[in-house]
Amino acid sequence: MKIAQTFAAGLAACGLLAAVPASAAPMSSAEKLRRLDIMLMVTGLRCRTTADNFQADYGRFTTNHIAELNAASNAMKAELAGRHGAAGAARALDRLSVTMANSYGQGHPWLDCRQLKQVTRGLADARGSEPLVAAADQLLESTGTPQFAWLRR
Repeated sequence: MKIAQTFAAGLAACGLLAAVPASAAPMSSAEKLRRLDIMLMVTGLRCRTTADNFQADYGRFTTNHIAELNAASNAMKAELAGRHGAAGAARALDRLSVTMANSYGQGHPWLDCRQLKQVTRGLADARGSEPLVAAADQLLESTGTPQFAWLRR
């Protein structure tokens, strides 16, 4: 829990825990985790040929959070089954996943590979889903402030 608190405090100190705009459609925690995972995967692939390759950090993230990521995927399937029926849920999840991945095909809108590497490393060490959801609230925004306290060390 201490790592999660430290991570959340670091995000807050950096101004990354701003409120989600009131106009934003509500997104479930499961969808936030799924989007966070896809964003890290796609941007990790984009950054793999740079000096800031964070594939190993992403691997640690997925290994350390496999339970949370699988639970999010299952919850997303259940949410989509409620809207599209059991047969349409898999197709809807695939379409949503492709849409999410395509949105990061050109990179993250305001973080570069170096910053994404540091974020991924911190998320890999976080405990539980709460700090991941809090990070997703910020990292999935189309605009933000890439001013992390740990970048100035």
